[in-house]
Amino acid sequence: MPRSTWEALPAAVRAAIEHETGDVHEAVLPSAGRNSDFSATLHTATGTVFCKGIAEADGKRGRMHRHEAAVNPVLPASVAPHLLWQTEADDWLLLGFEHSPGRHADLSPGSTDLQPVLNVVATMAEALQEVSVDAPALAEQWGRLAAWRRLAKDTPADLDPWARDHLDQLTTWEAAAVELVEGRTLAHTDLHCLNLLVHEGRARIVDWAWSRQANPAVDPAFLVTRLIEAGHTPAAAEAWADQLPCWRDASGDIKTAFAVAIWGIWEYLERHQPLAHRAALTAAARDWARHRLESDI
Repeated sequence: MPRSTWEALPAAVRAAIEHETGDVHEAVLPSAGRNSDFSATLHTATGTVFCKGIAEADGKRGRMHRHEAAVNPVLPASVAPHLLWQTEADDWLLLGFEHSPGRHADLSPGSTDLQPVLNVVATMAEALQEVSVDAPALAEQWGRLAAWRRLAKDTPADLDPWARDHLDQLTTWEAAAVELVEGRTLAHTDLHCLNLLVHEGRARIVDWAWSRQANPAVDPAFLVTRLIEAGHTPAAAEAWADQLPCWRDASGDIKTAFAVAIWGIWEYLERHQPLAHRAALTAAARDWARHRLESDI
């Protein structure tokens, strides 16, 4: 369904929100975002709050938002906005977060945002080691998807020729990645510019609905792909990630396995859940994985 405006929300939903916030004077919708049926910065009688909501509280996306609410208490204030309240009305699930001012991070080469992003990712990885939180395991998710195995079984005609010629190698690395991504760190697993807010030289991370228990090196791995998409070379993107202890200390096999697995995920999703941005992301992931495989790093 299209993202709702404040005025289009059911009256019971608006009343439930205002029960938490007081009268809403203005609702400013964000310029981007796909996972909520309603999201807005609300200027209210008690202050400013960011609210997001799902119209099917007991559906799949409702469960994702409940998970986001459940993990929020373990997230450091320097890393993520605090969840202020949670309520339901008229089959809607609604979450109210501390307002975190800022703009989406610029990940392009030379951007002044790269240092704040590095700082917050380092803080996140250190703070969320061995946290006590009920989160699914990313290894199980990757094992169920098995993107390269699926692509090898039913190979698309337009698959990259190099990949077609190396499917056995790619499926072997993917199987290794499922084992190597096991871990007890709470990883975000969806780091990209829209989920990184930069304000006055500091960055915070939002949208934790996809957070999973994993090897902490997986978040830098996802970011390397995004950096390449933003214009970095694979070598430059890895050099940036090498400033993070959780990435620098990871073995070469872990880095290669993650690169191959992420490439497979985007190759598969580009075909089965196509979105406008996925072709560029697939190309970036392909460049990184081939850089690692062909360089024998």
